[in-house]
Amino acid sequence: MENRAKLLGYDIDICSFEEAVDYAKKHSGQVVTINPEMMSNPDMLEIVNSAELVIPDGIGVQIGLKIIGYDVKRIPGIQFAYRMLEESDSVALIGAKPEVIEKTINNLKNEIPSLNIVYAQDGYFKDEQKVLAELKEKNPRLVLCALGSPKQELFIQKAKSQMPDSLFIGVGGSFDVWSGQVERAPEIWQKLGLEWLYRTIKEPKRFRRIFPTLPLFVLRVLKEKKGV
Repeated sequence: MENRAKLLGYDIDICSFEEAVDYAKKHSGQVVTINPEMMSNPDMLEIVNSAELVIPDGIGVQIGLKIIGYDVKRIPGIQFAYRMLEESDSVALIGAKPEVIEKTINNLKNEIPSLNIVYAQDGYFKDEQKVLAELKEKNPRLVLCALGSPKQELFIQKAKSQMPDSLFIGVGGSFDVWSGQVERAPEIWQKLGLEWLYRTIKEPKRFRRIFPTLPLFVLRVLKEKKGV
């Protein structure tokens, strides 16, 4: 997209939810739904900056962009991916446990009757080349990859070089939510940008992962802005 911001060295597209959807409907390549955790991994910089679309998923990224002068709303990756499921004529799902992806497929087909899933593979495969070859043969318009970061982004980089007409999105734990294994935060929490807090309350083990990542991320942005 034309309007991009540079945050801690990462290129992030400045757009609304609908603008991101409209772009993704017309283009192929890699979509990264970026969050502070991802940006704390230096190995992700090159991957993110080579992606075709980078949307601000985490509330921390929204705050960081606000600090440097961009008033944008976060685009929840799970909502963006679901919308693209509704917009795509052929879909592949890769990742999660076998029972999770099976429930995900059943639930999604019930919710989206027109959904055409042409390929599905759980995340416990050992032969990556075999999966890439099978995926290329099916050549879906949309590929949702739930292998966790950075594994899913690395997989997507390999796949997109072989499938120039496909759109790839790394969706993290979205299959867990769509399968019913994990409860998504109520809508009010989502609107307030506190979905991360709701999940942390529900899953206390996430606390170590979230903190101190989020406050340290904001501190890094403030330091960069001040030129410290």
